[in-house]
Amino acid sequence: MKPVVEALDVHKSFGPIRAVRGVTLRLQAGEIYALVGPDGAGKTTLMRLLCGALESDAGTVRIMGHDMAKDPDRARSHLGYLSQRFSLYEELTVIENLRFFAEVRGLSRTDWYPRSMEVLEFVGLAPFVHRRAGHLSGGMKQKLGLATALVHRPQVLLLDEPTNGVDPITRQEFWQLLLHLVNEEGITALVTTPYMDEAVRAHRVGFMQQGRLLLEGAPDDLRATFPYAVLAIRGQPLRRWRECLLKAPWSRGVQRFGDRIHLWVKPEQVRRVLRGMKRFARQCGLQLDTVHQIRPQLEDVFLAQIQMEQVPGGET
Repeated sequence: MKPVVEALDVHKSFGPIRAVRGVTLRLQAGEIYALVGPDGAGKTTLMRLLCGALESDAGTVRIMGHDMAKDPDRARSHLGYLSQRFSLYEELTVIENLRFFAEVRGLSRTDWYPRSMEVLEFVGLAPFVHRRAGHLSGGMKQKLGLATALVHRPQVLLLDEPTNGVDPITRQEFWQLLLHLVNEEGITALVTTPYMDEAVRAHRVGFMQQGRLLLEGAPDDLRATFPYAVLAIRGQPLRRWRECLLKAPWSRGVQRFGDRIHLWVKPEQVRRVLRGMKRFARQCGLQLDTVHQIRPQLEDVFLAQIQMEQVPGGET
C-alpha cells in the first residue's frame, strides 16, 4: 500500500542552521502520527515542508502520490493544514471565517455552506455560527481552526501543536474529534505536540531532535524496547535527590518529572535497589516518601535516546 504522506531524505537549512536533516517519514491512510520533540527540533519546519509552505533544499515530499515540488496544487488539494500560529479574522463571524477559507479553496456557496454547517456541528460550534471570532474562547478558536482545515474535505490533516495553550478539557475534546475523523472518515493526521499524554493516543510516534528523526514506532513498541527498569521516587528535596542518584553506582539515568524522580536501573538490580533505598536516603540526608517500579513512559524512551546521542558509542 502506497503511503499517503511521504517525505524522503528531506533537508532544509536557514543559513548555517540545519533545521531538518535527512528526515524520511511515511504515513499510511487512516493513521495518526504524533511528532514530538523539544523546541527547535525542526517539527514546525518539517510540517511547512510537507504542506508546501517551504521548499526543501533536498529530498522529496509526496502527498497522495503527488510530488509537492512538481505538482504543488494537486498535492495541496488533499491537505488540511492548521499552523501553530493560525490566525482567525476576529472581526468576522464563525461562518464568515469558514466562508473565507472555503472560497480560497475554490468552493462555491452551494458546496461550502452545507459543508461548513456540517463541520461546525461536528466540532460543536453550530450554536455560535454568528458569533465574532474575536469573542470566542481559546478552545473554541482552536475548534474553528480545525473546522477551516476540514471545510474542503481533505484526506490528510497536518496539525502543528493544535492544543498548545488550551485547558486539559479542551485538549481532551480536540483529540476525541481527531480520533473520530480518523476512525470514521479515514482521514490521515500528522500532529506535532509537546504533550506525551497526547502522543500515546497516536498509532505511531516519531521523536525529533536537532533536525533529525531519531526513532519512531507504536507507543507500546517503543516502551517495550526501553532497556532499563524505571523506579518512581517521591521525596524532598528533589534537586538533591537527583544529584545524589546521579552519583549512585547502579544508576543508569535520572530524570525529574514534576513532583517525582525517574531512576533507571538494570532490571536485575531492581530488588536490591528498592531494598536499599531507605538506607540510601538516610546516608544522603534525604526524605523518602515513596518508591516503586513503574512502566517506562515515552518520556523515558525519548530522554534515553537523547542521552545515547550525546555519549560516544551510544551507551548510557
